[in-house]
Amino acid sequence: MRYTKLGSTGLEVSELCLGTGLFGSGQRPTEVWEGCMDDEEASIELVERAIELGINFIDTANQYSTGEAEEIVGKAISEYDRDELVVNTKVQSLMADRPNGGGLSRKHIMDQSAKSLDRLQTDFVDLYTIHLWDKTTPIRETLSAMNSLVEDGKVRYLGASNVEGWQLMKSQWTADVNGFEPFSNVQSEYSAIQRWEEYGVIPALEDQDLGLTPYSPLGKGFLAGAYDRDELPAKDSRLGHGIKYGQWDAINTHENWEVFDVVSEIADEKDATPVQISLAWLLHKDAVDSAIIGPTTIPELEECVGAVDVSLSDDDMERIEDPIDPAFDKSWGWARNDRW
Repeated sequence: MRYTKLGSTGLEVSELCLGTGLFGSGQRPTEVWEGCMDDEEASIELVERAIELGINFIDTANQYSTGEAEEIVGKAISEYDRDELVVNTKVQSLMADRPNGGGLSRKHIMDQSAKSLDRLQTDFVDLYTIHLWDKTTPIRETLSAMNSLVEDGKVRYLGASNVEGWQLMKSQWTADVNGFEPFSNVQSEYSAIQRWEEYGVIPALEDQDLGLTPYSPLGKGFLAGAYDRDELPAKDSRLGHGIKYGQWDAINTHENWEVFDVVSEIADEKDATPVQISLAWLLHKDAVDSAIIGPTTIPELEECVGAVDVSLSDDDMERIEDPIDPAFDKSWGWARNDRW
């Protein structure tokens, strides 16, 4: 495993981060997220194997299975020296279908941060991330609350997920003029088939010298070869749940299949897999510090870790990128979904 600094901070993280979005039953306040593991023992074993392989960065969120994922992570990391691990959790998503049940108000942040720490069995988290932008709460209130957590020693660094470039810049400016802790990291959906971040968010975070930790680096399984061109994804697949949100229609394009074909060709040339080539493409991008992977089995995890040893030439990178112009990428993204 290789390690890198997260943005301009001194925090060292592994180039792969273990994502836990599929830990737990999948039950959320208003829906059930299909395809989750729902096996605590297997999930803990996955965390343990990831740590054995050198992954020191773990990503979770209060929303994942309504707290179950945090509880599983807490049990898994309780057996390790806390200082060896970097843990990120997130806040904003609906945790109860009632007033103040979600969002980025001071009340919700303070309530949920305490519950997250309790579930994670820790006194602090290394990184605390806003999961989504909250259109109904002033960003100054959000950053003031997050800054309080840093001052109290409950949070070490702050991050933002699913934000657009202007939202990121507004946040950094607000933190600067008020003397608040700024964001150090951005989580965005970014892969070889979903590159719209290159048009707005990546220039902004590079200007601010922030880290980038992409999630869905395999396009929700598309780049792993999990789907057929002429069939809808299975209900319990990564994209199956998102059919009702338009995710499959956005991803099932001629250009994206071209990318997958090229990725598969390069995988054959290098005696690798499409998963490893897709992850290697991300790790070769200057803006990327660590890619968030979401395996549900140990073989999947080990396959992902193999990507760290894959080298891509400039020509390989160009071949993968050629079918898509990110300035005109119409891929589906949480930051642009009016549902939120």
